[in-house]
Amino acid sequence: MSDFFEDKVAIVTGGSRGIGASTVRKLAERGAKVAINYSSSKDEAEALAAAIGDNAIAVHANLAEGMAGELAEAALGKWGRIDLLVNNAGTTKFANHEDMDALSEEDFLGIYRLNVVAAFEMIRACAPAMREAGGGSVVNVASIAGTHGIGSSVAYAASKGAMITMTKSLGRALAPEIRVNAICPGYVGTGWFADRLGEEGLKALNESIASKVPLARAGQADDIADGILMFLDDRSRLVTGETLLLDAGSHLDLRLSRRPGVEI
Repeated sequence: MSDFFEDKVAIVTGGSRGIGASTVRKLAERGAKVAINYSSSKDEAEALAAAIGDNAIAVHANLAEGMAGELAEAALGKWGRIDLLVNNAGTTKFANHEDMDALSEEDFLGIYRLNVVAAFEMIRACAPAMREAGGGSVVNVASIAGTHGIGSSVAYAASKGAMITMTKSLGRALAPEIRVNAICPGYVGTGWFADRLGEEGLKALNESIASKVPLARAGQADDIADGILMFLDDRSRLVTGETLLLDAGSHLDLRLSRRPGVEI
């Protein structure tokens, strides 16, 4: 029996690093064709596409500047269809939640522009092609910050909460042809931390996180990618408008959220 993902066309925004890159690799391993979106990480995106081969392209599109249509057109121009969309691109600014002056209006709007508006624009740009292909599936990468009002800043948490609500709205509005779901990672030990802490620092942070969460595991990019593929897969065909927490149970003990410098 053939794999559901074989010959499906997927777009992964923010697909050059971390969760996005892991999702791209797993989709390609299952036979999908993948458009890897990036805004600044050109070298990483092109290297990933080259490693995959003919079933991947790297596409520059700054979604915060309204380039969703160009990204969708790139996938359509290459493969003639769009089946799957992963809205993974996002941004934040670190700011103490208790400091009401830590975020400007510009900060707030900039975070919303990419984390919420660009995700909506991507879904709108891809929906006609998904319908023409016989249906599609969207996964929005939110965060437990959006379910619990925690994380790197108030604006980030609010934007991820908006993404979760948008998931419910569009899950209803786009049914039955298109399913829309969200995943909410907790801590994920990606290269973002390695860049700032070094490999030894990242290892120590992973061990510290694992010691404090119920499942005694520090989440990794592949763990989140597995959750994304679960929602994309046709085996989740009865699921839409749903939100899945992928956080090793950290939402059960929110003391973890008060660790300075840990983005969730």
